[in-house]
Amino acid sequence: MRVTFLGTSGAVPTTARNPSAVLVAREGDRLLFDCGEGTQRQMMRYATGFDVGHIFLSHLHGDHVLGLPGLLQTWDFNDRESPVAVHAPAGTREQVTALVAATGDRPSYPVRVNQVEPGDVALDRGAYEVRAVAVDHRTTAVGYALVEAERKGRFDREKAEEELGIPPGPKYSRLHEGEPVEHDGRTVRPEEVVGPPRPGRRLVYTGDTRPCEGVVAAAADADLLIHDGTFGDDRAERARETAHATAREAAAVANRAGAKRLALTHISSRYAGDGWRQLEDEAQEAFEGERAFVAHDGMVAEVPFPDSDREFVLSSHGR
Repeated sequence: MRVTFLGTSGAVPTTARNPSAVLVAREGDRLLFDCGEGTQRQMMRYATGFDVGHIFLSHLHGDHVLGLPGLLQTWDFNDRESPVAVHAPAGTREQVTALVAATGDRPSYPVRVNQVEPGDVALDRGAYEVRAVAVDHRTTAVGYALVEAERKGRFDREKAEEELGIPPGPKYSRLHEGEPVEHDGRTVRPEEVVGPPRPGRRLVYTGDTRPCEGVVAAAADADLLIHDGTFGDDRAERARETAHATAREAAAVANRAGAKRLALTHISSRYAGDGWRQLEDEAQEAFEGERAFVAHDGMVAEVPFPDSDREFVLSSHGR
């Protein structure tokens, strides 16, 4: 699972930060979370690929959606034929439909607007789901949780072949699928050669929000929580007034949820230049060091499976 931060600014962009957008690539699927102004150019700049089938809007403030008309039009110019689903909070279909047609014409390919409420499954792929999450912002808004299904247990080929005498072949597949097989006059059951189910990954994207119980619940044991971290301690009152979170508040949510990593995004332009370091320091004080970080445009997070020997890796384009 590869997460590319395309836009990490708050409502006002800076020369270093575009408005909100995050692209998640998972085994061939590309999912776009929010689509601020200039998102399509960021996709080109950071080489994420353009074949996105699902766009998940957290809410309809301009810094999260104004890149949508341009992206849809570019796909039209490129003769796209495959459909696109735009997922958005319940009650916003009319506004999203107007955005889709903002250039004067609807795209020539199918665009479906799907409204979701907290708890709804916006996308069900079998191997994973994307669920809407309750958040606390000053308009109709949701977050999203990408939750993978449990994976099959590991197949013990050595035991199957050397201890049980089963040669490689169709019986291996049947056992791994949970079906008992007959071999040498006895029934071999799957649990003899297949380990327990292995956990999938969980990624949560909040969009704009105050700290809230909905996110704590959705981010339980999350491999990565991408949380609103607009302000530092010096602007805590402003965070409350505008229904955003401080870096330290986001870290407290991550702690309560038991999340493994915390990415802060939607960074206010007040922290331009190296000002973001203040937010990262405050988050790391509350969330055990480098497990918390401020995301930058072009930053890429490689999220391994929980039982993998691989490490969580951060890299950046041009930094």
